[in-house]
Amino acid sequence: QVQLVESGGGLVQAGGSLRLSCAASGRTFSSYAMGWFRQAPGKERDFVAAISWTGATYYTDSVKGRFTISRDNAKNTVYLQMNSLKPEDTAVYYCALDRNFSTVVALRAAYWGQGTQVTVSS
Repeated sequence: QVQLVESGGGLVQAGGSLRLSCAASGRTFSSYAMGWFRQAPGKERDFVAAISWTGATYYTDSVKGRFTISRDNAKNTVYLQMNSLKPEDTAVYYCALDRNFSTVVALRAAYWGQGTQVTVSS
């Protein structure tokens, strides 16, 4: 069974950095697309970043230049390096996995983690 486990969330001051990790288990994920999403209280879940199995990346406009998505296929892990954090980045962050990159970007991935809380104080 596929399992995704996020880690690395926490409380940080505005301008600070965090690195989220998402470890996948259950199969080999080198040919899968992976993505990060976030959901703030009272809001819908939004796309943040995605990475294809070839390493191509895509970001939502609000995080471009601040966040970097990367993957380590040997460890079945995807990362989200978040720099210059802002209070509006506060949310629960989720990772997701699917064979199709477009499906990940469209928030229709087959597999999802449980999320990790990121709180940015002003």
